[in-house]
Amino acid sequence: MAYFVVRIAGQVKNLKTQNETMKRLRLGKKFSAIFVEEDDKVRMGMVMSVDKKVAYGRVSDEFVKELNEKRPAKEGVYFLHPPRGGFKKSSRLPTPRGILGKHEDFVKLVGRML
Repeated sequence: MAYFVVRIAGQVKNLKTQNETMKRLRLGKKFSAIFVEEDDKVRMGMVMSVDKKVAYGRVSDEFVKELNEKRPAKEGVYFLHPPRGGFKKSSRLPTPRGILGKHEDFVKLVGRML
């Protein structure tokens, strides 16, 4: 199992350290996404440090196959669309009131972004 991390917030009003962390995670612009293995402590620590700017959740192997069929990665980075139908919750608040941070039903959100 892996975590799928999607950048939601742009670069405005971010701290310099947050922008540097996003750059090291290869999340350069909004709606870019990567996979992070859950046993990779360094990268998961980086995701935890910017969890107010990204949305992430566990995904299954079937989802990974479907994603690779619909939208191939460019150097490990997936570029997604904004969600069709918009965000159902606020894009400025952490879970459970918003979409930022860790989600249990994350596949539903990413499915609308493909």
